Amino acid sequence: MDVAEAMVFVIDDDVSCRRAVQRLLHSVGLGVETFASAQEFLQREPPTTPACLVLDVRMPEIGGLELQELLVTADRGMPIIFLTGYGTIPMSVRAMKAGALDFLQKPCDEEALLEAIYRALDQAQRAWHNHVEQGALHQRLETLTPREREVLTLVVTGMLNKQVAYALGMSEKTVKVHRARVMQKMHAISLAELVRIADKVGIKR
Repeated sequence: MDVAEAMVFVIDDDVSCRRAVQRLLHSVGLGVETFASAQEFLQREPPTTPACLVLDVRMPEIGGLELQELLVTADRGMPIIFLTGYGTIPMSVRAMKAGALDFLQKPCDEEALLEAIYRALDQAQRAWHNHVEQGALHQRLETLTPREREVLTLVVTGMLNKQVAYALGMSEKTVKVHRARVMQKMHAISLAELVRIADKVGIKR
């Protein structure tokens, strides 16, 4: 994991806890931003790098569990580690069901917290890279002409060129030309790779 591009957001109304976590993360070279409330965090622009949240449960107005739900609803979900001195089993169950990565009690062992944060950032980085890749693939898909897209849709089902030609009412030679352009535009060097790309962009086979 490249920690240089990762960011940890710490949201806790306890200033001493915020500072302690901030010092710990700075000591291992992680980027960190702290917030005294969920409202303060929500005013920030969504991150443009892989990120995770270290979040208290009990806070004024908007609690940690409510913030978790708001982020999921707004499609701003990211790995969350709850760090609280007032956790209960029902709280932890609710948090984990909603996708939280961990639920730790204060005072928390520093190694345990760092381990949870590294796992969260690892997950965030994988999701981020997948998001970036999906965006790039969809941009390539947009460069295809309607006819090229039809050829792509049929080719990835396993049809031979002559079968595609028959289905689309064109010559086999024309299919070969379209197919070559599809391979070039989608940056695919083999049919197997083209099939994987089609799966990633949601083309049904």
